[in-house]
Amino acid sequence: MAKLPVTADEIINVFGPHKHYPNKGTVRSNPQNPDALVKTHCCFCGLQCGIQLKVKDKKVVGFEPWNDFPFNEGRLCPKGVQRYMQDNHPDRLLSPYKRVEGKGFVPIEWDEAYDVVINEIKRIQEKYGKNSFAMLSGVSLTNEKSYMIGKFARVALKTANLDYNGRLCMVSAGAGNKKAFGMDRSSNSWADLAHAEVIIITGANVSECFPVLTHKIWEARDNGAKLIVIDPRQIPIARTADIHLPLRPGTDSALTNTMLKVLIDNNWLDNDFIHNYTSGFEETAEAVKDCTLEWGEEVTGIPKELIYKAAEMWGKAKTSFLMHARGIEHHSKGVQNVSSCINLVLATGRIGKPYCGYGTITGQGNGQGGREHGHKCDQLPGNRDIENPEHRKFVANVWGIKEEDMPGKGLSAYEIIEAINRGEIKGLLSICFNPLVSLPNNSNVRAALEKLEFYAGIDFFLSETLRHANIILAGSLQEEEEGTTTSAEGRVIRIRAVVDPPGKAKRDSEILMELARRLGEGDKFNYKNSEETFNELRVASRGSAADYYGITYERVEKNLGIFWPCPTEDHPGTPRLWEDKVFNTNDKKAHFNPTPYKKPTEEPDEDYPIVLTTGRVVSQYLSGSQTRRIGKLVDLYPEPLLEIHPKLAAKYGIEENDLIKVSTRRGSALFPANVVETIRQDTVFIPYHWGGVNSANQLTIDALDPVSKIPEFKVCACKVEKTGRKKGENSKEFANQSRDIQY
Repeated sequence: MAKLPVTADEIINVFGPHKHYPNKGTVRSNPQNPDALVKTHCCFCGLQCGIQLKVKDKKVVGFEPWNDFPFNEGRLCPKGVQRYMQDNHPDRLLSPYKRVEGKGFVPIEWDEAYDVVINEIKRIQEKYGKNSFAMLSGVSLTNEKSYMIGKFARVALKTANLDYNGRLCMVSAGAGNKKAFGMDRSSNSWADLAHAEVIIITGANVSECFPVLTHKIWEARDNGAKLIVIDPRQIPIARTADIHLPLRPGTDSALTNTMLKVLIDNNWLDNDFIHNYTSGFEETAEAVKDCTLEWGEEVTGIPKELIYKAAEMWGKAKTSFLMHARGIEHHSKGVQNVSSCINLVLATGRIGKPYCGYGTITGQGNGQGGREHGHKCDQLPGNRDIENPEHRKFVANVWGIKEEDMPGKGLSAYEIIEAINRGEIKGLLSICFNPLVSLPNNSNVRAALEKLEFYAGIDFFLSETLRHANIILAGSLQEEEEGTTTSAEGRVIRIRAVVDPPGKAKRDSEILMELARRLGEGDKFNYKNSEETFNELRVASRGSAADYYGITYERVEKNLGIFWPCPTEDHPGTPRLWEDKVFNTNDKKAHFNPTPYKKPTEEPDEDYPIVLTTGRVVSQYLSGSQTRRIGKLVDLYPEPLLEIHPKLAAKYGIEENDLIKVSTRRGSALFPANVVETIRQDTVFIPYHWGGVNSANQLTIDALDPVSKIPEFKVCACKVEKTGRKKGENSKEFANQSRDIQY
């Protein structure tokens, strides 16, 4: 494939991102006599807050709080308040498009688009083999679409090489959960936070990434809970914590191992629980025997007195809750970090009890359900293992295929990019995944896109990645198709089709089913509606670790959600796991896992003396393909800034708003300085929601966790240099991305 068909500026002129603002008549304060008020859920993070969307003349024109939904009780974050603004957006893809060199992307009819896609799939697979065509999927899709994509890739596309952008989110947490408990789900609903005596939040910028969850934490604080926050930055929630542990990035397991050593030395343990309901404690204790407070201080940069105080607070509590997110997972040892946190929970026996638990905070809208039902490279529905003969046979029977015809384990997301660069994968189909912004070391991603012989993408906006496509298939927003998602708590909830897709755009499931039909497998994708797809998903998950069999649309609506596992229709669901102390492992015990400390792949040195870490800001979401099109959200944080401590800034003569060149071994980029005291003096921070010359992932390292294959976004080595310019003197591309449009 060639490079972009026209310049990026020319593509942006037509397809955006453009900032979209509401007309006076569409704001929430003016009800405008809506024709309907539809209860559904926010399309962004894994909290999946309840919301009511207002419909007028078959268009979404605003929102109202949904006070009865039990998790958020009407509360919404800045993204949730503005999420309806992507409806009726001028950047919406309204028809299929094809790439025309020198012209850009021109609209075509669906038959032509389907014909080109099918012909290219057949050509490439006949010439190079089935696995030469890969698929990348998004985890903000519904359970039904996630299930259908897993089936589509294996049955219709017949490729092993399917993966999803949850590879950048929850896979380290999932692997750690499975190693310890045999199941990949938060152990509790968030309701258990209310009376926890001590809460640890590690690697989770709750106030900005999951703002509504903050209310649950404040409820616990009102009841006297102590709060420990572990993060290199003094994130907003850390400013009110009882203890903030600002560890050096990449030393998470060193800290938790030291805390476990303190628990063992002081016998702040639940010895009965350890003896009767766990295995592996002796080996784990042996692995931390040298993790003294002095060692922990040296490695993490946290005073030993503070580490001891945190361990004591955790160890002496009667009830507790530990929560984490990407901050400990985005590492080449992310699974190890997760396991070290679980060890703290198991050592004190505070799981499976009221107000005691362990929660992995899902980052994407359906990050929980999306990783349960089949669009991971190693997974089948029900969180089954694609390499397990019994699992393969069961699912093959549900799908109506022979087990030997089902592909095996394929490559993970970044490994697919590497295989494209090696020339092993020649074609790609994506849906709601923007790897050119979200994957690390993205110059390699761009090179891969330029090497593909054919690339087609399904999406509702033209992302930075889709600028490289041959064919673009106009898909649907969350609110344009019925379905379910599963929240970070493990609660299965209903997504409503509020409006139809605009113009000639189609529902994602319609596109997938038509592609399957034209590939000769239409009889296996003849779903009349989303409920029929869900009912097949229920059967495919039956008896698995992620058993949805007892969950129906009717039950979900009646109960405002059902927690899985739910094996029968008379089962109430499972908000709190492990109350019977019987775990989903071979020996029915919870497993301690030794986590000897390992250094990050890349540490500061003489050439690159500073640690670079990345993350989110409150007004933006993931690769920004949606939120960078919503005017009020862009205005809150219009461009990526470089957070730097005053002492580090002074060392390099840097002042507020100076335009700084940040360099790593992958490349260089320019960012305005934001001089703050809320970050370590040896670390700088850049948010990653932007593409092009504003992309933080030009700089990040493509080291992967050997188990989860998650990239190490949270730590690499960099250097900073003044340019002599000020904020606002940045790239032309960014200026284009900041345009205002009002419709």
